Amino acid sequence: MMKRDDQAMSQLAALEQGVVDPEAVLSAQRVEKTYRSGTRALDEVRLDIRRGEFVSLLGPSGCGKSTLLKMFAGLEEPSHGHIRWWGKSLATVGASDHTLAMVFQEATLMPWASVAQNVRLPLDLRRMPRAESDVRVQDALRLVGLDRFHEAYPRELSGGMQMRASIARALATRPNLLLMDEPFGALDEFTRNKLDADLREIWSRQDLTVVFVTHSIYEAVYLSSRVVVMAARPGRVIADVPIEAPGAGGMRDDAFRISQEFMGYCKVLSDYLTLANREGGANDALDH
Repeated sequence: MMKRDDQAMSQLAALEQGVVDPEAVLSAQRVEKTYRSGTRALDEVRLDIRRGEFVSLLGPSGCGKSTLLKMFAGLEEPSHGHIRWWGKSLATVGASDHTLAMVFQEATLMPWASVAQNVRLPLDLRRMPRAESDVRVQDALRLVGLDRFHEAYPRELSGGMQMRASIARALATRPNLLLMDEPFGALDEFTRNKLDADLREIWSRQDLTVVFVTHSIYEAVYLSSRVVVMAARPGRVIADVPIEAPGAGGMRDDAFRISQEFMGYCKVLSDYLTLANREGGANDALDH
């Protein structure tokens, strides 16, 4: 574990010096975001995410997690600094092996369309031939365990199943980079744990790079190869914690959830969140 900690410290030091990791899928370099109201959402965020990593962004409300994720998706632009995708500009995203998809907090399914039609939507927008899109839809639904519900409508699905359909819609595009903004936050704990386990399995089998926003320490530890902790007002990175599971291949299972290693990582992240809240509170006091 010490070796990984040293690696994380080296990564942070390189970012502070403005060095871009040549293997980074995503790179945020001194990224700032200030809205017209004067609110500083992000302040000099430096972060590199490499191919195959599962990185969770963890922090209190208002720390800029979702804002940073939207920038990674190209939905918002930095006020200062820059973001690179595979070392290049956003214009190159969409080329072979350089594709991304995003899953939002809400499933955002079309209520009048079947599950299969919802999953096919981004493929239809690309005018993909029906034979090819059918295969992709079937593969995506199988990955999320909804292959028997392809003819169902969203109103006939539970909240967890609706979110599975939303994930399938993203996977149908066969992305290399998957961005997820608290997709399981509104679900009950049992459903959330099951979806976490399924998502981890999909990630391990699909050669995906994932950036995942969450408020849950337990979810972040279970899912992630790294957890990036952010503090608020303004949003900034205060810690970058690598997560390793014990045992063959670093398996993540129910046994890991109750292991000493799991609880140790939770304690580390809890301490960082306490620091993040304290720093945010201090900045609020300064604002007044």
